[in-house]
Amino acid sequence: MKEEAQKHIVDAPVQTREGEELDTERLASYLHGRIPGMTGSVEVHQFPSGFSNLTYMLTASVHGEHKEYVLRRPPVGANIKSAHDMEREFKVLQALRAPYPKVPQPIVYCDDSAILGAPFYVMERVEGVILRSKKPDALDLSAPVMKSLSTMLVDNLAELHTTDISSSELQALGKPEGYVRRQVEGWIKRYQNAKTDEIPGMDKVAEWLLANIPDVTNAPTLIHNDYKYDNVVFATDLSTISAVLDWEMATIGDPLMDLGTTLGYWAEDGDPVPLKMFGLTSLAGNLNREEVVARYAEQTGRDVSNIVFYYVFGLLKIVVIAQQIYARFKLGFTKDPRFGGLIYVVQSGADMAYKALQSGRIRNF
Repeated sequence: MKEEAQKHIVDAPVQTREGEELDTERLASYLHGRIPGMTGSVEVHQFPSGFSNLTYMLTASVHGEHKEYVLRRPPVGANIKSAHDMEREFKVLQALRAPYPKVPQPIVYCDDSAILGAPFYVMERVEGVILRSKKPDALDLSAPVMKSLSTMLVDNLAELHTTDISSSELQALGKPEGYVRRQVEGWIKRYQNAKTDEIPGMDKVAEWLLANIPDVTNAPTLIHNDYKYDNVVFATDLSTISAVLDWEMATIGDPLMDLGTTLGYWAEDGDPVPLKMFGLTSLAGNLNREEVVARYAEQTGRDVSNIVFYYVFGLLKIVVIAQQIYARFKLGFTKDPRFGGLIYVVQSGADMAYKALQSGRIRNF
């Protein structure tokens, strides 16, 4: 592939959104000495996609060479102490570098909110292709390619679930016992706290999940908790997965909860349009949701007979995340126009979850 073509498919940053700018002078002063060899100013651009933590590309001179880094910080107006713990995410990356090397190298963590207004961390930039909701014009995403990529994505999730979690750092990420119940109860509570509109079916979805929590769950593994196309970096030739990004919700728990979240994001061609904003799973050639589950079961040997529960939970979690962001938008904490449409994700996700529990299926309701 020619270099010029590659530039059009590699995930690229843009000008920083209004209200989400960084103090570049203060940032540069902080990083000098903490990144050996860094001198001069720091140029900042923002990655425009993503709906949670804010992500920026930093460009600076290090030992006289042009270097690129990625900075992550909580969104403006978020409850930093709960869902946007930068220190935890930084430590997850540190703990994973040995047992699961498909993560960016963490470099600097800062807990001094005086620098940028909130804690943040800096990591290496892993360059490659990230499949967002819009297909890059220069990229061949024909049906055979999408079948390969979707299979690769599922296989990588299965591999992630085999990560050695024996280290004390990874063990400290979560408490596996009672994990499923805590998650169901916790996400339902988060929805109630962020609720802005009456959404048909949400109460019934919540009641059904609480009544159908499995008596026996799977042996705990490392779980990413937000695994989808746009949190994965493919090599520019699409032959391998170079890195998995956005580990803010990673923990130790039932791996089918991870699979359920991935299925929640896995919109198919006939699904509601608002649910197609999280990747390109609706393109021809992708495995459908049932094929995703079958492939995962083949790779792991796990019993997936209760997958409807995990799928409904995955949809609930996505609904709640969208609701929380939409609530922040309504309160004026962000000017990102994408967030105003998230109420349609809430409505569509709730409708899909209700149809799934009624039909006992995860597609073709």
